[in-house]
Amino acid sequence: MTRTWQAVAAALVGLALAFLSTAPAAAHTGKLKLTVAGDGADGVTVQAVYADGHRLDKVVRLTLTATGPDGRRVGPVQLEPAAEGQGFYASGPILSPGRWQVTVSAPAPHRGEASAEVEARNAQSPPPAPAPVAPAAGTRDPAGDGGVGWWPLALAGLGLAVLAAVAVPLVRRRRA
Repeated sequence: MTRTWQAVAAALVGLALAFLSTAPAAAHTGKLKLTVAGDGADGVTVQAVYADGHRLDKVVRLTLTATGPDGRRVGPVQLEPAAEGQGFYASGPILSPGRWQVTVSAPAPHRGEASAEVEARNAQSPPPAPAPVAPAAGTRDPAGDGGVGWWPLALAGLGLAVLAAVAVPLVRRRRA
């Protein structure tokens, strides 16, 4: 009888913990903390988290405005969620080269605003891939594309191991 009550009490405690652990995640009614940075080229990235440090669990509308060299202005531009993960946003290429003062804001119910100075640069293209080098005549191809490769050596080693495993007991029987 006491085991039954212990099982029921354990189940109730487990249910209570399950419901209580989800309450803080659902209670995000405060501000957002926004971190604004350049993307290394001519765009802006933003990371948005709740002010209590929890990750953002839904898409919010973020708006970017920027003032650049010689008073140039960009925005307001709505930021789109980025592929980096939940709470990451990216502007894409919207800034010309130079120093920009960027402000990102979020409307109610999760208000937030952050500003940062961003250095925009021209996007650089990756260096060209090196041309493949043909192997010299009479050499083996280490990649195995037409060369012999490693498997004949492995097969020979396996054959020697099997031969040794069979030959050693036979030699011992003849001597005995």
